[in-house]
Amino acid sequence: MTSWQIGDVRVTKIVEEDAPVPGPFVLPDALPENLAEIGWLVPNFVTEKGWLKMSIHALVIESRGRRILVDTCVGNDKERTTKAWNLRTGPFLRDLAAAGFPRETIDYVICTHLHVDHVGWNTMLVDGRWVPTFPNARYLFARNEWEAWMADPQEDHFGPVMQDSVTPIVEAGLADLVDPDHRLNDEVWFEPTHGHTAGHISVRIASAGADAVITGDMTHHPCQLARPEWRCYADYDAAQAIQTRWDFYARYVDTDVLVIGTHFAPPTAGRIVRDGDRYRLEC
Repeated sequence: MTSWQIGDVRVTKIVEEDAPVPGPFVLPDALPENLAEIGWLVPNFVTEKGWLKMSIHALVIESRGRRILVDTCVGNDKERTTKAWNLRTGPFLRDLAAAGFPRETIDYVICTHLHVDHVGWNTMLVDGRWVPTFPNARYLFARNEWEAWMADPQEDHFGPVMQDSVTPIVEAGLADLVDPDHRLNDEVWFEPTHGHTAGHISVRIASAGADAVITGDMTHHPCQLARPEWRCYADYDAAQAIQTRWDFYARYVDTDVLVIGTHFAPPTAGRIVRDGDRYRLEC
């Protein structure tokens, strides 16, 4: 278990899966020969073989007496077209409870966007039905993200993601559709980082003079700091996603803001520093 203290706020990482993957599985340009040009990625973020080290994890924010779960990974028992994600039976909920966060104690669930690996544990299978995993939580979805998916569900690629992981939350009356700059409290708020999806958000934290931001999929892998133009094959609007990365890195470069990557392998968090006319993550 890894955690960070940001002023009075604590952020804890709960891992569902850590595994290296071939770069083009996520980023078409992340070929071994291209990654080899970015020397600082080894050993933390790229293997000697030239594969991306990736992580699927949730982040629990403890703020003002509330427990806020950011992104809910892939989930169990769900039919998915990606073999490693299909009908999983992993220990995520046990690990969450062992870290001190039984599912009944979560107050809010934030989904940075509604892709398959960010909504899976929104629900769990009980007697053949998908029911909310976190029954005492309010689930916060950016309104424009929800509306875009309702207009074009795009479920065929990974499986019935909205059907089994999102709409049951709405039907249970636990969803709040909020603005993309929604402020949960004075320490935690949304930062619009559109492009990867129509309503994608990152999560900002500020407390007692310390600052952090949780990326979501605005940046999938630290290599994109060195190559902001490397798109993800799943980007909704690749041009906007690229511009969002350039703007984000310029905003936080050479500051004390801790950047916590939603898919970054350990050490998972660091600060953006300038590297010529590009950027790198200093951990």
